[in-house]
Amino acid sequence: MIMKTAFKSKPPRYPGSWDEFPAGENIKLAVEQVCNEYAERIFGYHFVKLGNLSAQIQLNDSPIHHRINHTPDFTCSERAKDDMFKAVANGEAEERTHSANENFIIGQAHKLPFSENSIDGLLLANELDFAQDPHEILREVDRVITQDGHVIISGFNPLSLAGIAKYLPVKRDNILHDARFFTTYRMKDWLHLLGFEVVEQRQILFSTLFFQQRWEGAAKLQHYLSSYFPWCSAVYVILAKKRVFPMTAIRPKRALKPQFSAVGASARTTSQKQKSHV
Repeated sequence: MIMKTAFKSKPPRYPGSWDEFPAGENIKLAVEQVCNEYAERIFGYHFVKLGNLSAQIQLNDSPIHHRINHTPDFTCSERAKDDMFKAVANGEAEERTHSANENFIIGQAHKLPFSENSIDGLLLANELDFAQDPHEILREVDRVITQDGHVIISGFNPLSLAGIAKYLPVKRDNILHDARFFTTYRMKDWLHLLGFEVVEQRQILFSTLFFQQRWEGAAKLQHYLSSYFPWCSAVYVILAKKRVFPMTAIRPKRALKPQFSAVGASARTTSQKQKSHV
């Protein structure tokens, strides 16, 4: 089986916010809930939210207070700030403290302005689905993440109703048609090659995502599908941990010097000694 290369010659349309998806708010809330559960397990000093969609995810449960929103342009940063201030206004005092420590950086995802082994946690909320070269972004993530650091990755599942609807001639102006839709197997394979261990994987949202739906009435259906058909979810969220195994020095075995003795010479020496004694 020949697998297509991850590099795309023509860069896909890049979403500015979750509002560009028909069910964007529902997708955001579902991803945000799982990301907050994962973020509670990540400890350290610096957490980076990579991309426009990641910047709008509020990680109020994260124990890391210093969070950096890395977006490709200024407009998306301003939108993320507005969302953050709305969350602060509706939140508690503790959430205000967390949000006050968020910084914004404008730059490209494949050229992160961080030194090696400096970031304890990263969030890539559907960032790789709209990347021209996801391998390049993952290599940058591997460069800046610390030993035993964590990365949270969400993506669209091609083995779902949303993956099928992507190839149907409906709503061609929908930005979901430009999404890459990488399988979880392929994503986990990339992570393993970079030395990451997949800690947990969650399957969420069982829908086409191309139409606005009444999600409240479909709660039972969502629970049923997540229990018996988890592989067909529209969105998945992966928590992976960087593993660096220290090299153990092996003590070399001492090579014993071979002791050579010529058979003929030793025999003559022994016979000469016997004659001298006689």
